[in-house]
Amino acid sequence: MGMREPGGIAFRPSGWPVLRTPTWMLAAGALLVAGLVLAAVPHRPSTEQRAADLRGMVQNLTTDIESCAGGVSDSLTALRAIQSGASNDVKTAVTIANTAAANCSPANSMPMEDLVQYQAPGSLASFHVQTAVNDLVTWGFPLAQRVQTDVASLVTAEAPDAIRRATAQLRKDQLALDAQRARVDRPISAASASLSAHNNLPDRNVPLDRLHGSRGPSLPRDVMRPCADPGW
Repeated sequence: MGMREPGGIAFRPSGWPVLRTPTWMLAAGALLVAGLVLAAVPHRPSTEQRAADLRGMVQNLTTDIESCAGGVSDSLTALRAIQSGASNDVKTAVTIANTAAANCSPANSMPMEDLVQYQAPGSLASFHVQTAVNDLVTWGFPLAQRVQTDVASLVTAEAPDAIRRATAQLRKDQLALDAQRARVDRPISAASASLSAHNNLPDRNVPLDRLHGSRGPSLPRDVMRPCADPGW
């Protein structure tokens, strides 16, 4: 039966049923929206979690740099042995220095390649510790590599002028290496002090018994200890 609108115009219902959204679908949609809102809220890691992240980062960096850093120590030890007369095996000293230099190159060393690709934990972003990673790469390559190459040049130098030039170059590169070490330590030490991230790193192939500072993690001094005067 037709219906009549005001004004006398008749119309008929379409006959199509009116679709209604099921209640369960509305509830599911509301839950989905709520979940997306919660996911968008940034997660703030606890101080304990950030301290743990810092300790893990220091351990990773120590592992990646220790082969290169150990080579610096080995090269200087070989140099001192030649200069003191304890050894006259120049060929072995050169081999030690050249091998050590290769271990500081990302192209020749998997640990150094890992270091180049290392990304600091996002929880530590406010401490800018990624700069320490980048500075540590530079410590190894090219700075530590230069010191090792200088050692090879010095132990093979024979003329007085050549010895003086090689000695001066080695001292210059040692100073640059030590200055770079300070740059590496700065942001890590600041983060450690802020988080009170006390840490004792395990011994590895390179002696790690003496850590730098006592407030928390820093790259162990015996891995990247300042270059002492070789004694010439």
